[in-house]
Amino acid sequence: MKALTVEECARRLWHGLVPAVPVPMTPSAQIDSTGQKNYVAYMKRQPVAGVAVWAHTGRGLHLQRDQRIEVLQAWAQGLPDRLVIAGVGGSHDRAGTFSGYVDSALEMANDALQHGAQAFLIYAPSPVRTSAGAKEIENLVLEYHRQLAELHAPMILFYLYEAAGGISYSPELLRRLLALPEVVGIKLATLDSVMTYQGVAKLVAEEFPEKILISGEDRFLGYSLMAGAQAALIGMGAACTELQSNLLRAYFSGHAVEFLDLSSAVDRLSQALFIHPMEGYIRRMLWTLVHLGVIGRESAHDPWGPELPESEFNRIRETLVAIGELEGPDTPKE
Repeated sequence: MKALTVEECARRLWHGLVPAVPVPMTPSAQIDSTGQKNYVAYMKRQPVAGVAVWAHTGRGLHLQRDQRIEVLQAWAQGLPDRLVIAGVGGSHDRAGTFSGYVDSALEMANDALQHGAQAFLIYAPSPVRTSAGAKEIENLVLEYHRQLAELHAPMILFYLYEAAGGISYSPELLRRLLALPEVVGIKLATLDSVMTYQGVAKLVAEEFPEKILISGEDRFLGYSLMAGAQAALIGMGAACTELQSNLLRAYFSGHAVEFLDLSSAVDRLSQALFIHPMEGYIRRMLWTLVHLGVIGRESAHDPWGPELPESEFNRIRETLVAIGELEGPDTPKE
């Protein structure tokens, strides 16, 4: 595969769901190859526009380089007719200098293009938050994106809330970033700041209507569509994928009753998966895949996330039964 044009990338994203996929891993931080293969086969059957690898859900900034390449190749080869987006960011080990940090991001981006990615999801350069002043930070953020844009692959900006490692981009900085011709759109993941989401959505709609607003809002997916998103790139889409794809289809088709019913189910799922500690959501997504029979429990480890009680594993199963994604003991047999 090769990088797409910005226009083709936008066309393929339009009204589509792109799951940010986790990596089935062992407790020793090794990829479970069988689990990975089974997961790709599962996703191949789902109605998705593509997948995003190396994103936060896929621990892209934590994986070793050979692990990242193994994961990307598995998805690029397994879903040759879908969009493959790679998260791209700098290494914190090389954040001692700005140039070293950017060079590491460029290396990650080149690896992505060489091994099957067609577009980038750009991590915010969070180490620059320690710089002297707001104006300097904004100039560094812009320069970081400009250098990545020189690779001429479609880029998706990533507005992530700061508690998760993002940067609160000012409206003026957003204007400068969105004006880059390589930028196809922006993913918004503000979690509990609806006002931030609304403000950025308004800016994009009014000043950059040619750019795609992409929801990263697992906890208010349905409303994020109503507030202007034209696609979704979310970690929750990594499991129960058809349910969420159906939600997008119902909304964009104007099927209001179906949309409301699906929103209720998706919201209930999000409230079992995206809870404190928030970093636990990656393990919860893997546990969801275990319950769905996609991977085994031995593959459902997140070496960089918090330990979670067994009660959460059981609660996820109960939620899946309640929303009809899994049969329970009282489920009527056909």
